[in-house]
Amino acid sequence: MSDVTPGNRLDRPVDEKFDHILGPADAPITLVEYGSYACPYCRAANERIAEVRDQFGDRMRYVFRHRPLVGVELARRSAELVERASDPKRFWDEHVKLMTRSETLTEDDLEAVARDLGVPADCGPPDDPAVIRAKARVDADEASAAASGATVTPTFFINGRRYDGPWDESALADAMLGTLGHRVRSAALDFASWGPSAGVLLLLATLVAVALTNTGLGPGFAALWEQKFGFTFDGAGFSLSLLHWINDGLLTLFFLVVGLEIKREFTVGHLSGWRSAALPVAGAIGGMVAPAALYLLVIPPGAWSHGWGVPMSTDTAFAVALIVMLGPRVPVELRIFLTAAAIVDDLGAIVAVALFYSGELSLVYLIPAAVLVGALAMLNRSRVYTLAPYVAIGVALWACVLASGLHPTLAGVILALFIPTRPPPNLTALTTQASAIIAGEAARGGEVLRHGPSAPALRALDAIHDRLESPADRLLRNAGARSSYLVLPLFALANAGVALRLDTFSGRERLMAAIIAGLVIGKPVGILAASALAVMSRLAVKPKAYSWAQLAGAGALAGIGFTMSLFIAGEAFRSEADFEAAKIAVFIASILSAVAGVTLLTIAGRKAPS
Repeated sequence: MSDVTPGNRLDRPVDEKFDHILGPADAPITLVEYGSYACPYCRAANERIAEVRDQFGDRMRYVFRHRPLVGVELARRSAELVERASDPKRFWDEHVKLMTRSETLTEDDLEAVARDLGVPADCGPPDDPAVIRAKARVDADEASAAASGATVTPTFFINGRRYDGPWDESALADAMLGTLGHRVRSAALDFASWGPSAGVLLLLATLVAVALTNTGLGPGFAALWEQKFGFTFDGAGFSLSLLHWINDGLLTLFFLVVGLEIKREFTVGHLSGWRSAALPVAGAIGGMVAPAALYLLVIPPGAWSHGWGVPMSTDTAFAVALIVMLGPRVPVELRIFLTAAAIVDDLGAIVAVALFYSGELSLVYLIPAAVLVGALAMLNRSRVYTLAPYVAIGVALWACVLASGLHPTLAGVILALFIPTRPPPNLTALTTQASAIIAGEAARGGEVLRHGPSAPALRALDAIHDRLESPADRLLRNAGARSSYLVLPLFALANAGVALRLDTFSGRERLMAAIIAGLVIGKPVGILAASALAVMSRLAVKPKAYSWAQLAGAGALAGIGFTMSLFIAGEAFRSEADFEAAKIAVFIASILSAVAGVTLLTIAGRKAPS
């Protein structure tokens, strides 16, 4: 998880007595702009805003707040100068002059406005009360911009929500009218940007699965997942149950995302340098070894001993959701530790699945799988940056891995390793190129209106867009959301249903105790002990931002082992009754770990120095 960033909501509500406003106070639409007089994009957008205001009339009020360009002297001086206006009418007259008098803001523009206002162009002596008030006003707008997440100029807010769409008048009008498409998109983005959203959706799917399983609909609900789906061709066919399509097919996307996250963290993320990676790596290793060892201590040799991998894993979605809900009581550095440790944890789970939870291997299919991996490597080495051939080979690889006896989701991890990265783009060159292309298209005027932009221009703009991020980053951005908001909830819906009957516990108390002990006790003890050992041996350094007590709280949260624990349990326990008992044990352990983690972090957060 990255550091905390501002949201997409307006930080300071519009104040009729303080803000610069055009339009009636009771207007149903409020458009707030954070802009700078020295920003060429703000000057270009000024005309679009005027057109939108003409279109909406009294239904809209427009608010301008200052966000002077950093490092541009004229930007700050012009903002403070226009704040010397004696009344709103004078302010807006000089605002328009600063935006439109010249193609770019010049010293002559400031002198012309200063003459209108009857003040010096340099705003006067610093101890002048009017100068102090103007400076304080611009400072307040800048602080509001930062708190609202306005990182570029112009940044627009429509009725308090940041607008990230195109700046043309048609798109702005659609957003302000609140068309159905815009409302749905805004609601989805709001939900996705809420930190706990993935965990909440996963919890909701789990509760629905458990509830349906324990009602009269239970038999039908269970039968749904056993329905076969597939295809036949010329007498040959391939089909899987809906449950297996989810666990062996859709879950491959989850493993692809995990693989991409692991790759990113070890190349450019928090695990890319030994000094920053040492503590979470040590904690993660301890958090895998201790639960597995504790499980084996409790379970006697036999069929159940194969389930040692169940308490190894941490469910990042639930752990992150709780950490976000705890807010400032959890230092950013501790969030980074837990997220990085979870990445290493996922890597360990993948290795465990590959080595210990796959079926009997078949060389007949392993050989073509190896050939396909070679093809992926060749594409990567040849610097092929189009995703389509990788995806096509990935689908074929999935089929071969499924038939080979290895778990098919491993195809997603293998594919992730070969999706290429690229050096960071030269943004200045790309901006210049895009501006030149758009300016050329704009010069064609009426022809563009009749036929749209030319095909060469669209291809060039597509190429620029593709160059902005590497194929690996683009795939992670697109597949990550689908994994969190579609694949994992479906997995929970299909796998979390368990009949709450007393006979489920009968004879399996030791199995459940081993899983609960591994997650609730083994996880935090292993993470804390391994981290302390790494620090004492000087292999790692614990940041001063969090205490050992807070680290223990994060370790307790790591005992929430939902998704991967259920997945491994399904592979380890072929008996339906054993699997049901394991699921209940994972649920109980996850609840206990969540309560313990939140309690420890809350208490430790109160005692931690501010």
